[in-house]
Amino acid sequence: MIVAALVLAGIAALLHVYIFTMESIAWTSPKVRATFGTSEAEAEATREMAFNQGFYNVFLAIVTGIGIALIATGAVAIGSALVFAGAGSMAAAALVLLLSSPDKRGAALKQGTVPLLAVVALTIGLLL
Repeated sequence: MIVAALVLAGIAALLHVYIFTMESIAWTSPKVRATFGTSEAEAEATREMAFNQGFYNVFLAIVTGIGIALIATGAVAIGSALVFAGAGSMAAAALVLLLSSPDKRGAALKQGTVPLLAVVALTIGLLL
């Protein structure tokens, strides 16, 4: 179960690196604007906010990735704490998005389901 948790956490981390790329690097591109449903003017007006938000996403991915590496090298307690912090924060942020913007349900589910599954699988794996 721990291996499954690490795979899920890795997928969640990669997704959040992709979100970082969209928000912090390509925010004003036509493809990203279409993804987020923003006009060119809206993208320009929110560029700084998106840049900052993208870094939150990449930092969560980094914490999760370090946790995965630590578990894989035998530092299970520290690694688990980092995976719980990173993936748990991803899932919690998706819940906030879902509750604050129900019209963004799809995005919240895409961002939050895999990290939530990673947290559940890691919990079960550690308890077994």
